[in-house]
Amino acid sequence: MTNAPVKKVPIHLQSSQNRLLIKNGRVVNDDGMEEADVYIEDGIIKQMGRNLIIPGGTRVIDATGKLVMPGGIDPHTHFELEMMGGKTADDFYKGTRAAVAGGTTTVMDFVLPQKGQSLLEAYSNWRSRADSKVCCDYALHVGVTWWSPSVKKEMEQLVNEHGVNSFKMFMAYKDAWMLDDYQLMVAMETCLELRALPQVHAENGSIISRNTEKLLAAGVTGPEGHQLSRDEEVEAEAVTRACVIANQANSPLYIVHMMSKSAVQALRIARTKQRPPVYGETLAATIGTDGSHYKNACFRHAAAHVLSPPLRPDPSTPEAILQALADDDLQLIGSDNCTFSEKEKELGKNNFSKIPNGVNGVEDRMSVLWQKGVNSGIMDPCRFVAVTSANAARIFNLWPQKGRLAVNSDADIVVWDPRLERTITAANHKQAVDFNIFEGLRVVGSPQYVVVNGRVCFDDGELRVVEGLGKYLKTEANSPFVYGGEVPSRSPVNEAPHDIERSTNGTPTHGDLLLVSKQLEGMSVTSSGCSTPTGRKMREAGVRNLQNSTFSISKEMEGLDTKTSVRVRNPPGGRSSGLW
Repeated sequence: MTNAPVKKVPIHLQSSQNRLLIKNGRVVNDDGMEEADVYIEDGIIKQMGRNLIIPGGTRVIDATGKLVMPGGIDPHTHFELEMMGGKTADDFYKGTRAAVAGGTTTVMDFVLPQKGQSLLEAYSNWRSRADSKVCCDYALHVGVTWWSPSVKKEMEQLVNEHGVNSFKMFMAYKDAWMLDDYQLMVAMETCLELRALPQVHAENGSIISRNTEKLLAAGVTGPEGHQLSRDEEVEAEAVTRACVIANQANSPLYIVHMMSKSAVQALRIARTKQRPPVYGETLAATIGTDGSHYKNACFRHAAAHVLSPPLRPDPSTPEAILQALADDDLQLIGSDNCTFSEKEKELGKNNFSKIPNGVNGVEDRMSVLWQKGVNSGIMDPCRFVAVTSANAARIFNLWPQKGRLAVNSDADIVVWDPRLERTITAANHKQAVDFNIFEGLRVVGSPQYVVVNGRVCFDDGELRVVEGLGKYLKTEANSPFVYGGEVPSRSPVNEAPHDIERSTNGTPTHGDLLLVSKQLEGMSVTSSGCSTPTGRKMREAGVRNLQNSTFSISKEMEGLDTKTSVRVRNPPGGRSSGLW
């Protein structure tokens, strides 16, 4: 039996960053803020409070005037992905390097098997790409891009043996990754059996395919055709359908990269009605820019903004999505970082349907949200932590090791300077891609220090990452946040099925007699020979028969708000009135 290889960490990192004290800052978690120092040792938070007793030789970071927050968790990245004839510019080293520079200390990438490929084989390929390169911790979702009994068996193996608790299905990309509704429901039912979380890319792939044919036939070949082929209605319909299918399967659901007001409205309606829960994710791109760029005369510029679902031309979309994040109509913000170079975007120069889909965002996600959401007053710092970190940790069962600053949690920490000003530009970003969709955006508020597993990897503006330092995170199934209690049956379909015995000659069967006897329980026979429930008085002469009344409860209720529950929109711990 051979021992597994041990990663070698440079001696200067072993000695100089083993112990760390962050003092004089304001600690921000999703449920509140407090003045506290944070002492870290061996990658774990050991103490929190004031006037801590710490050993000598500890490095001290003075966080006066700064916020001390959990490191970001980006729930949606695509590093080293081969797609539509191209390969992403950011591999697992360059991508996680950029993530750390922006304050993200954990990424969740997607294993996407080709149709017919073994899920386990694809998972192994992703691990081999990532393990030696990642600069921060990472976890994996696995795509279900085709269906057969073998896929179900491999899903079970991935959950039980490899720590995968989420599977992504596509309602788009017809003839590539798209599942039909039957396959989608079976996959969701399998997730429920495994206590895993199904994720869905919600767009109507069949409508997109037909619209694309018509646009190309009409001579629309440029990037503007991408958005025209898949407008808001196409996304909203798929969101509604995905929620219906999940409800029929009695399964929770996570909808990735929601991009439009119409889609969010569909999700909002579903969230008021459904149990198990439904979660919605949006992107930094959605709040940081818009679909007007598809009309840019420069192909390079327009194509660089192509992703699916697309950015929306409605200029009110970014603020509406921000408000949905603040109000808990959406629960997370990711990046969907899937970057392609100018050369690879040009694969669709004469046909928009061949432009590789994807944009940047892993590096700028947190700063863009802070600028657009917190500086504008739409959300407070606690809600910022919830949507950038804590909610992802809870949903994917990484809590409280990730997503929270508390004793015994992992020391993944961002010291955030709310006054630090910078302008986002491709000229100085850390990503490998040659374009930035947030080009020229001025942001106030960015990381000053980023601590990954107890080591300062972004040190007062200087990036000091170590390739291969990160580790693979197993995400255990049966997340208490998702499956916190028994999942109720939604309808008799979910109860134990039974056949009804029927006779062929009109003679009651044994089952029929049992049913009749049950119906007669509690009934008394009157002198007229009619049966009524025991204790109910016969109607006296002259009294109006209410059974013949034209009064209808359902008619009286029409137009009224019949919501069965009320959702509190404040974050845990209430809203903050400001930073200080």
